[in-house]
Amino acid sequence: MWNFLSNTSIFKSIVGAFLLMQIACAPNNEKNIDAEVVIYGGTSAAIATAVQLARMDKSVIIVCPETHIGGLSSSGLGFTDLGNKEVIGGISKEFYQEVYKHYQNEVAWNWQPREEYGNEGQGTTAIDDKLKTMWTFEPHVAEQIFEQFVKEHNITIHRDKWLDREKGVEVDNGVIKSITMLDGENYKANIFVDATYEGDLMAAAGVNYHVGREANSVYGEEWNGVQKGIYHHSHNFQQLNISPYVIPGDSTSGVLPRISTAPPGENGSGDKGVQAYNYRLCTTNAEGNVVPFEKPENYDPAQYELLRRVFEGGRYSMFGGGKIPNKKRDVNNVGPFSSDNIGKNYDYPEASYEKRKEILQEHIDYHKGLLYFWGHDESVPERFRTSIKKWGLAKDEFVDNGHWPYQIYVREARRMIGEFVMTDNEILGKKKVQKPIGMGSYAMDSHNVQRYITKEGYVQNEGDLGIEPDAPYQIHLGTILPKQDECKNLLVPAAVSGSHIAFGSIRMEPVFMILGQSAGTLAAMAIDEEKNIHDVDYTALKEQLLKDDQVLEYNKQLVEESK
Repeated sequence: MWNFLSNTSIFKSIVGAFLLMQIACAPNNEKNIDAEVVIYGGTSAAIATAVQLARMDKSVIIVCPETHIGGLSSSGLGFTDLGNKEVIGGISKEFYQEVYKHYQNEVAWNWQPREEYGNEGQGTTAIDDKLKTMWTFEPHVAEQIFEQFVKEHNITIHRDKWLDREKGVEVDNGVIKSITMLDGENYKANIFVDATYEGDLMAAAGVNYHVGREANSVYGEEWNGVQKGIYHHSHNFQQLNISPYVIPGDSTSGVLPRISTAPPGENGSGDKGVQAYNYRLCTTNAEGNVVPFEKPENYDPAQYELLRRVFEGGRYSMFGGGKIPNKKRDVNNVGPFSSDNIGKNYDYPEASYEKRKEILQEHIDYHKGLLYFWGHDESVPERFRTSIKKWGLAKDEFVDNGHWPYQIYVREARRMIGEFVMTDNEILGKKKVQKPIGMGSYAMDSHNVQRYITKEGYVQNEGDLGIEPDAPYQIHLGTILPKQDECKNLLVPAAVSGSHIAFGSIRMEPVFMILGQSAGTLAAMAIDEEKNIHDVDYTALKEQLLKDDQVLEYNKQLVEESK
């Protein structure tokens, strides 16, 4: 139940002995569990936070709803959204170095020869022999590495523990005293960390947050809010001019499924829309490892009538994805009607556990139905149906979950309104960041937010954007800190303080691990110095981050010279 991280520190030994005495004297039904830091959530950010705390000699417990740790990194997103690899340091970089080590072993290539795989990653090579990193990987390999981190650092994890979001967070004068799970287990700590994608602990603690898109006027941005007529990718209908009505052209015949009849809003205005979620499937065509896509029990081909009309219009983008080792693909959304379940996730961020379960099931049903449609509906050209039928879910992935990913891709949910709000101004270099704790570099990437009917009477998607920064950008310390008058002992490295569009870049898995490590560093220093997290000297924090291989600034010329 308890986790002691060091036998070399006299202080830790004394604390450990004291805690052991407490355990010995406690009744068998004891439900109170203490640590210096308690992390809620099992994401990659949670693991990085815990590892850093362990390395800084702090007692830490992860308590999480998940049974499988690692978040999206171990749940299908193996074709890493990378950006500039030069700004990924610390524990985040270590993770990808562990991936590299794994695939250096020929035994790891059990479904294809290494030389057959190639070397293509997301905007870079998959394998970097100079940095000894690998940016593409199978889901089970990522989970093994996270579990290895946990074991090596003697980190205690209490799994399948669900925060009582209604009355399970005890706050006194802006300080979280304890958190209680639905099963009654109570956790006390000096500092708490919310490492969930949803920001559940943050919200239950009374910290302010935002769901949806802010208007451009709120933070003086260009790319936030509604963006009608902006087509940065191929995930829209553009000039297809497809009718949204059951009888094409007849508005009295009713609207096809999965199209909103609500007005889309004026460009630049805010709304409650959330960019679409999907599952990052791990698929394969390796003979002997294929689980065929099955027809769902509640399959309704009418749900995909809009896709039929896309095919009729000559668009056939359907089944793609980034190559990951062993003849597998990390399959993502592609085209105007694909695995992104547009508009069906708006309630998810603040929904009850029961309602979230319903939303997740609707996404699963939709996605499985889509896979079956692609392989069997006569509107799909025969050559595509034949090709897709050779593929299926990977038999050796997610083996206790029907080979389906454990985690839906929560691209955004709640976003904290913290001490500093990152906006597109900081991402694009228009405004300088004063207290960096890490860096990002990926495009401000928002998937579609809504599917609506244009004034001309056609269907269209809106919200899909990809705005590349000119250079890597710094992420402010205040993005992981609630406002001090709201909460004095909580850190939030995943549902961070950023506008919708800025979060679209920050939300990448390598960055979550970077921010997790920085959160762990700040927590450890606050405990050592007996200070509030807001009062730790930034200069000292920066020194520790740099010592631990975090990257806080980027000089292109120096990087080029080092090559």
